[in-house]
Amino acid sequence: MDGLGHLDAELAKLRSADLLRQRRTPLPLTTLVLCSNDYLGFASEPPSMDDASAPSGAGASRLVCGEHPQHRQLEQAVAEWLQTEAALVFSSGYAANVGTLSALCQPGDVIVSDELNHASIIDGCRLSGATLRVVPHLDAAAVELALAESRSARRRWVVTESYFSMDGNTPELATVHELCQAHDATLIVDEAHAVGVFGAAGRGLCQLAGVVPDVLIGTFSKAVGLQGAFVAGKKTLCEWLWNCARPFVFSTGVSPWLAEATTRRIEQVAAADDRREKLQAITARFRDELTALAAPIAPSHGPIVPWLAGKPQEVVALSQRLLERGIFVSPIRPPTVPLDGSRLRFTLNAHLTFKRLDWAVEVLGSELARQ
Repeated sequence: MDGLGHLDAELAKLRSADLLRQRRTPLPLTTLVLCSNDYLGFASEPPSMDDASAPSGAGASRLVCGEHPQHRQLEQAVAEWLQTEAALVFSSGYAANVGTLSALCQPGDVIVSDELNHASIIDGCRLSGATLRVVPHLDAAAVELALAESRSARRRWVVTESYFSMDGNTPELATVHELCQAHDATLIVDEAHAVGVFGAAGRGLCQLAGVVPDVLIGTFSKAVGLQGAFVAGKKTLCEWLWNCARPFVFSTGVSPWLAEATTRRIEQVAAADDRREKLQAITARFRDELTALAAPIAPSHGPIVPWLAGKPQEVVALSQRLLERGIFVSPIRPPTVPLDGSRLRFTLNAHLTFKRLDWAVEVLGSELARQ
């Protein structure tokens, strides 16, 4: 008996609905990739590590014997960059969100969560055992109502992204922060797609809005161009997560060599105002040119530009046609987005030239003309 034989039928269902995700062969070097989260272009550059002497591996969980000086140096660099008391490094953004939410929130609590929050936030909320109140996207009034109706909860939490990766939009962070203060709730903000890109020295959208969240979560895999993630805030927060965040406690520490490289890269990112200005200019031009073509782009800001394409089969076909012409934009389909929300998510970066960008817009215009 094949205990996994049923998976053939399940995969066939996904294939027939154009929802099957398959491995791709590596793209030719000449391909223009417009779906990478490498916003500042650092991921395509090797780290400056000629004098590195850090070990390649931590050897164990940091709670056992995997603690290295490079880990603490990186966490200090993050805290100084984001102007928080402390920071704790995780192996990935997914681990940071799941570990933080499941360690902080408990049964008897209420979590107010935006309906478009990342899967890692959703999973962390579920694992916590707290009561989950999902509110409409960017609806501050719904957040206020959910908090008001949860007065009897042991504790109340509000969790949101600062820059939503599928839509390129942002909640009213100052308003949400005020609501949390008024209702004695704790604010958790995932700044994965914002740190490095927005704010003074790339400190993110919370800093730009004058908001200090109780818990700030970010990654090193996007604008920083490396790998891993962090949670930043008070020292007591990081001490609690050190003891209780299971993805941290039971995982081998991140590579000390990588931690050292990330510390150096943070210095580059903080000083990269020229790249942030270039990214802003590239993004404004791309959005303006697509608007002039009456392209089906959703309202957004920053380097994420969603091109709404309708049904899954339509977005898959459009992605394939673009790839044949030398442009790669991955099709985004359910369950990542709602059933009627399949799209191409264009993400721009500071390495793009205006010449290449204009060529891409010309190709996209020809695709619109054939519809």
